[in-house]
Amino acid sequence: MSTTLPLFWHLSSTSKKERLDASVKLVGALEHFQAQFVPKSSSEGLSEDEEDQGHSAGSRGDGLDVLNAQDVSYSIRRLVRGLASPRESSRLGFAVALTELLSRIDSVTCSQIVALILDSAKTQGSSTGQEERDVLFARLFGLTSVIQSGLLVRDSPLSTSASSAPAASTLSSYQELISELVALGEKKSWIRESAWWTIGLAVDTLGASEVLWKDEALESTIQSILVENKIWTPEKIALTLKLQKLCPSRDWSKILSPTFKHSHLLSTGNYSTIARILKEFSMDEEDEKEAPKSKSGSWKPQVHFVWDILLDEVLSEDDSESSTRGSFPEFFRILVDESLFSSTSSPERKYWGFQVFQKALPRVREADVPMLFTKNFMRSWINHLSNSDRYLHKIAKQVANDIQTVVKNNPRLGFTLILQLTGVHGSHQFDKLTKTKTVETLLTTMDNEGIQSYIEYLLKQVNDEQASQTTDIQALNARRAWIVDQLAALIRNGAVPKDDKWIQTVLDWFVIHGLFTVFRRSEKSKTLALRDIPAPIFSDELRKLCRSKLLSCLAELTGQTTVITTGDKTVKVAAVASDGQFWVSKVLSSIGRLEKDGKHVSPLSEVEEGDKAIHGEARALIERLNKISDEQREAAKGAELLVSATLLHHYCTDDEEEADAETLQSCIDGASRMFPAESKKTKKSRRPSTTTEDEGPEPIDVLVDTVIGFLEQATAYMRAVANQVFSLLSSAVCESTIDLILAQLERREPGEIADDDADMENEPEDDDESDEDNSGSSENGDLEDDEDLDDAGDPELRQKIEEALRVNGIHAATEDSDAESEEETMDDDQMMAIDAQLAAVFRARADEKKFGKGVDAQREATHYKNRVLDLLDSYIKKQPTSPFITRLILPLVELVVSSGTDEKQLADKATGILRSRIGKSKDMPSTVEADQAGEILREVHLRARKALSADVLTTLSQCSLFLVRCLTHAKDDSTVVKAYRDSLVDFVTRKASRLNANFFQDFIKRHPAVAWGFRSDLLDVIGKAVNGYRRTQVFQLLQTLTAQLPTITNRDTEILEFMPGLRNAVQESVRDACSEESLTAAQVKELLKLALSAIRQTKRVASQEQLHTIWEPSSWETLSSALASADRFKSSTALQTMCKQISQLVTEGKLSKAKAPGKRKVDSLEGEEEVAASPKKVKRKKTKGKI
Repeated sequence: MSTTLPLFWHLSSTSKKERLDASVKLVGALEHFQAQFVPKSSSEGLSEDEEDQGHSAGSRGDGLDVLNAQDVSYSIRRLVRGLASPRESSRLGFAVALTELLSRIDSVTCSQIVALILDSAKTQGSSTGQEERDVLFARLFGLTSVIQSGLLVRDSPLSTSASSAPAASTLSSYQELISELVALGEKKSWIRESAWWTIGLAVDTLGASEVLWKDEALESTIQSILVENKIWTPEKIALTLKLQKLCPSRDWSKILSPTFKHSHLLSTGNYSTIARILKEFSMDEEDEKEAPKSKSGSWKPQVHFVWDILLDEVLSEDDSESSTRGSFPEFFRILVDESLFSSTSSPERKYWGFQVFQKALPRVREADVPMLFTKNFMRSWINHLSNSDRYLHKIAKQVANDIQTVVKNNPRLGFTLILQLTGVHGSHQFDKLTKTKTVETLLTTMDNEGIQSYIEYLLKQVNDEQASQTTDIQALNARRAWIVDQLAALIRNGAVPKDDKWIQTVLDWFVIHGLFTVFRRSEKSKTLALRDIPAPIFSDELRKLCRSKLLSCLAELTGQTTVITTGDKTVKVAAVASDGQFWVSKVLSSIGRLEKDGKHVSPLSEVEEGDKAIHGEARALIERLNKISDEQREAAKGAELLVSATLLHHYCTDDEEEADAETLQSCIDGASRMFPAESKKTKKSRRPSTTTEDEGPEPIDVLVDTVIGFLEQATAYMRAVANQVFSLLSSAVCESTIDLILAQLERREPGEIADDDADMENEPEDDDESDEDNSGSSENGDLEDDEDLDDAGDPELRQKIEEALRVNGIHAATEDSDAESEEETMDDDQMMAIDAQLAAVFRARADEKKFGKGVDAQREATHYKNRVLDLLDSYIKKQPTSPFITRLILPLVELVVSSGTDEKQLADKATGILRSRIGKSKDMPSTVEADQAGEILREVHLRARKALSADVLTTLSQCSLFLVRCLTHAKDDSTVVKAYRDSLVDFVTRKASRLNANFFQDFIKRHPAVAWGFRSDLLDVIGKAVNGYRRTQVFQLLQTLTAQLPTITNRDTEILEFMPGLRNAVQESVRDACSEESLTAAQVKELLKLALSAIRQTKRVASQEQLHTIWEPSSWETLSSALASADRFKSSTALQTMCKQISQLVTEGKLSKAKAPGKRKVDSLEGEEEVAASPKKVKRKKTKGKI
């Protein structure tokens, strides 16, 4: 037992893995002991007297020691006793180990173990409630272990060779176990369900066995449970279903009557009775109409186990019982919908109902899924799902998640479930009512076939005959508006799998009902919308909605990319279908086809002759642009998309708007000039060489101007088309086009914007005709009068006027007052006072309106500039080597430095373009105008000297480095050096300069060869530094420049000429620090480090003699003496030592191994006494303990 005792402790562990590991080890060890155990009997068997004596043996009187090893019998007893332990998870661990052990050994009987369990789990009269609970659960777990181990129906004899050995289980042991479980269920209501579940487990085990006493056992079970027990409970229903399946030939009508009308428990006629029993009330079959005798106990959140048995039986595919078994729809309606989800049901019952739904959903067949979404269930589900404060909101959300999971696993169910959620018992606005995305999520999990079915369902609802005959026009229009929204949502939802077929169906439906009237159906038409005539016809509002949704869908499709495979190449193209044709062009093709179909449809409005001519010209141009290939292909596609989108917008524009005709004509003219029909050479067609000012602006400018006009529109369609068109046209952009775009970013005051808007509104259409001018003025006057009338109707303004009159002794007029008599009593002074008061009131009112208009105009201008920045971002991304990129820097910088607090988004976007697109670009402009780039660099540096923040300075630094790359590529280093020289002087000599050292260090590190050009300037400004800190920063720049010398080639002579000046600058600064408090000891140390670094770089290119001449060792000895005699540095022996090391390095050509001064802490250089720099003492790393 010494090997098994430690394992019992781990059986109580809270870790499931640890419990299972201990069980495996324990059972394995006990099997080994039992295999080695030899019972005390001869090989020929035991006599009856000896056998009786052996069975009565044993220390406990349970007979376990006769046929079992000592460890095995001890373990069985301890495992049984451990079932009553309340410690941690001991009951679970001991039950598992006992079950596994009983299934492995064949030396115990069922009656032995049952007697041991009952003996170990006895209740005492003085037991507490917790102790009684532990004992009852010990019995339950012990008896369950006997059943699950198979010992209950084990018909093999014990492990003895005698033929008269007793069997492991008998009928009496089975009956004893069943009676104990029934009695256990009667002791406490809270354990009854578990006890009867165990009885059901015993019945299942018995039914699967082949014991000889099986029939007698089943008969005794029926007698004790069904005949003797007259009260029907959910547990009894569960046992009855099991027993009916095991004993189909028995006369069940006698047993079930009079409570149930039919012999088969799940007949439709019995559903109502079952529903009443399942409400957890006991029912006596002798008087079932009376009130229930007793309640089963307190409510439990877990649904009863009988529901699993009921669902398995009702949904069984066994055809032998299909004739007597009721249908599943009737079962769910009566037992769940009308019982658990009834209007009078408590939240607890509904909670059970939701759990039953969750159990039934994965079990039902696809054809029966709609039967789950019954009326009362849908009402309760929507109510509790719509608000998080509802009592059952969490379980309602779980149901929604389960539905989505089922559809994800089986996409074919998506369409079926959507019909239920939006059908009769649901709501068209299901997602809106429930504040979820259930329907939307279901759509994303459906396949193309399911989405096509859903579209056909929606279109059928539009043309439903019942809907066409209804008198409630408002309800019908609301239903059609919902269908329009659903069709548009399919396209606009990026997660919905797209297919050209159903997308074209939706777009054609929008075209037909938005632009045409169907007067004759065409059943053979490929267009679904032509197969039925909507009755009544669509209202004007619905047609306008169709046109709006058509454009919004095209906006979404224009922004989406499609993978197109041509041969071996696979590319992603935006705004096109899988065949490479623009979606806008597909819609135009549908419109053209419908315009020719006069037999079935007619346009909503007659097209004028002038518009017909423009439409024809546009379609001819589109067809010609589509055929252009070679290098102009991309720009031609951009022009094609622009003309097509403008033509479609002209179709969808209301009659009141007339500007689109001019815009369309402008697009046609620009595209025709850019791609002339008579020219075959693509280069000449792109930019004709004979273009003069008289011929008008560049064609590309005309097209881009139209694109910019699209950005001013508030519709997503116009903005999406504008961005995509410009991306395609970017290769044809010229200098004037860039000027046109940048002009949109110029800053204007809000008042000017508002005034311009007012001028545009008041400007007459034709200045040549005076009559129209007069009429325009008259109209403006009318508008002002209307404005005054509006003001007069303003309660706040009226109150101010009355207050002004009241101050002057005049009250508001009433019906009884005489206005003429009041006027006669007023003198001139009173009239003047009133005029002054009223003038102030109206002046304040005018200022408020002007300020409001200014704020709105400024906000709209900011949004507009954001859209223009999107164009620039697209241009830089598509054309990174364009020579015009440098011209974009200053306008973007201006946006960054001049944007106000309300334009932060604009400044952030401009900063992102400068940093990401330009500053980090690896490409270079193909050609650079040095003069222009140099002027831009100077302007960037001027703004850097006045930068408002470090972030702005970082952005300007990246712009400067990009311009340096461009000028270096153009062989113009002198301009770069001059710009940085001027900025360096400003940084060093002006205390208020916003520049920092990083601005110059980035330049030196990125372009050391160019930075070498202002080395002398670095030395010159040292003496002009405004303070010691700026002087130190200059030396830091020299340190950075010196470190970059190995990367600079072919400059040996210049390096040798530069080093004496550097030496003098360092020594002079150190000498000044000895007499003045300009530098600290730490700063002096950095200067000496610079000298050491410079000496090493000099040695790289100079001989020993040149090194000695340049760095003059004696001057460093003198400097060391000066430091030793200075009051500020005489205690800093490390500085003196470094000077001596410099002299030694110059003289001997190598540095001593003593490097301690370089590793000393700064604070030790500022006054502490230091150790002399002898090599032995230096090796003592005293500073190591301080780190």
